[in-house]
Amino acid sequence: MSTDFWSPLKLSIEIALVSGIIVLVAGILFGRWMANRNFKGKLFLETVLLLPLVLPPTVVGFLLIIIFGKNSVLGNLITWLFNQPVMFTWWAAVIASTVVAFPLMYQSAKTGFESVDVDIENAARVDGANKWQVFFFISIPLALKSIVSGGILSFTRALGEFGATLMFAGNLPGKTQTTPLAIYMAIGSGNMSLAWSWVICMIGISFIMLLSVHLLKAK
Repeated sequence: MSTDFWSPLKLSIEIALVSGIIVLVAGILFGRWMANRNFKGKLFLETVLLLPLVLPPTVVGFLLIIIFGKNSVLGNLITWLFNQPVMFTWWAAVIASTVVAFPLMYQSAKTGFESVDVDIENAARVDGANKWQVFFFISIPLALKSIVSGGILSFTRALGEFGATLMFAGNLPGKTQTTPLAIYMAIGSGNMSLAWSWVICMIGISFIMLLSVHLLKAK
C-alpha cells in the first residue's frame, strides 16, 4: 500500500485518539457532576451538552467557524497566542471530532455514575475518604463498564466524523484529510478501488469497536 493510502487512516486514528482522550476526561467530569444532581437549569444545560448528537454536522461546523473564526474573540485570541488561526489545521479536526463525540461519552458516563450505589460512596466518606478518593477509588471503578463503553463509542464516532471536519478543518491531504474525506474525494474522482479499500478498513475498525462494546456489556 502506498503512502497516499495510509496517510488518511493514520491521521484519522491520531485525531480520534486525541479527541477521545479529551472527550473521556470531559465526559467523566461532566457525567459525575450531573449524575444524581438536581438544580435549576439542569434540563437546559443537559440539552446543550447533548445537542451535537442530533445537530447536522454542517451546523456544528458552521457554529465552530463562528466561535473560532477570524472575526471571533476566541479566534483572534488563538491567533495572537499561537501566531496562526486554528481553522484548517490539525487541531481544528480534533476540535470538530471532540464536539461531535462528546455527547456519547457524557451520556454513557452519567448513566454509569447514576447506577453507583450512593450508600457505598457514603460508607467510604464515613470511613474518612475525601471526595476525590471516593471519586477515583469508588465511583469510577463501579461505573467503569459504562465509562469504557462510552470511550469506545466516542472514539468510533470521532473516527468517522465528516461534515464538521470538512467545514472547519478543510480537506488538506496529509494535514486534515481524514479517511471519510479521502473516501469522498476518491469517489468524486472515480477511484472506486481506493475508496473501497478505505471503506473496508473503516468498516473493520468500527465493527471491532462495536463488538468490544457488546462483549463488555455481556460480562
